[in-house]
Amino acid sequence: MSAAKKKNQPLSELLRVAPGPVSLADFDPAATPGYPGKGKQDAPERTAAMANELSELQERLYASGRANPESAPSVLVVLQGMDTSGKGGVVRHAMGLVDPQGVALTSFKAPSAQERKHHYLWRIRRALPSTGMIGVFDRSQYEDVLVVRVENLVPEDVWSKRYEEINRFEQKAAAAGTRIIKCMLNVSFEEQKKRLAARVGDPTKYWKYNPGDVDARAKWPAYMAAYEAALENCNTETAPWHVIPADRKWYRNWAVAELLRETLSGMDLQWPAADFDVNAEIKRVAAC
Repeated sequence: MSAAKKKNQPLSELLRVAPGPVSLADFDPAATPGYPGKGKQDAPERTAAMANELSELQERLYASGRANPESAPSVLVVLQGMDTSGKGGVVRHAMGLVDPQGVALTSFKAPSAQERKHHYLWRIRRALPSTGMIGVFDRSQYEDVLVVRVENLVPEDVWSKRYEEINRFEQKAAAAGTRIIKCMLNVSFEEQKKRLAARVGDPTKYWKYNPGDVDARAKWPAYMAAYEAALENCNTETAPWHVIPADRKWYRNWAVAELLRETLSGMDLQWPAADFDVNAEIKRVAAC
């Protein structure tokens, strides 16, 4: 594809994972595809400049949910990535551009005792965004084909069936009106080490540091294989995967915000019509 065509492509197409076998070695974690500016020096301003448009689009979505609670659409942003890939940073810098009352954030940790009594998708279904809302999953249903697979928490004949289960679950959610934006935040092995070192070397970042991250790092090849399988097996038309280069934080944040903007702008969101006599209410307000 020519550079001119790539320049005019929506970011959702540039970052979308192509159907078929996936090798993360083909994705550069430090790349900046589609970024229209100079780089780090103007990225914060460009990202912040989306705030007005995103805010209005999100308000239209929220208003449609209030006016039509049974049929209005919703949006779900799925954030997956190795530790230090920046899921929290995306939430602060990209999702932070819209009104927080219209955002439902769910961080999926290890299942609780109650959650383990249910099917692994039980807690995911309960967290799906209601109509008019933007849902954000910090980790998601994919933990059950990533961590579960690498750490041998269940047998292969159990986790291997989950790809199709997840596809059916996402297809059903999409059919019910939820637009799904799946983002794999792709941080390199080298950059992760720098970020872990920064955390353990700064008392103000101790709270971010988890010794278990070093244990998981020792299993990096197994995790990459698990991610490749998830990207390959759960990359559908209704819920495609996007690989977000995450070594450059400024690009990562801009890219996820732009994917959200593209999605919302493509939903043809309209302000709900008044369910009252406008002229009569104008007179009443003037007289009150």
